[in-house]
Amino acid sequence: MANSPQAKKRARQAENNRVRKGGQRSNLRTFVKKVLAAIKAGDKDQAVAAFKVAESVLDSGVNKGIIHKNKAARGKSRLNLKVKNLVLAS
Repeated sequence: MANSPQAKKRARQAENNRVRKGGQRSNLRTFVKKVLAAIKAGDKDQAVAAFKVAESVLDSGVNKGIIHKNKAARGKSRLNLKVKNLVLAS
């Protein structure tokens, strides 16, 4: 357990950041799931629109320190590939 005042403060900050980032991470995953749901439904217009939103949310997550930049790039790449395959298939 933290003993010094600065260690106690850092423990409080770490807990607050953990809670805040958990909600933001959940929100990020929701936007990715919206893209996947649109792809599964076969709605290419909705999938493209959802992908554009998810792309910016992923980039925002990188800037906020929620996910690593390579994880965001990998996720965007995989989503983009699925959306492109959906558009080309129809």
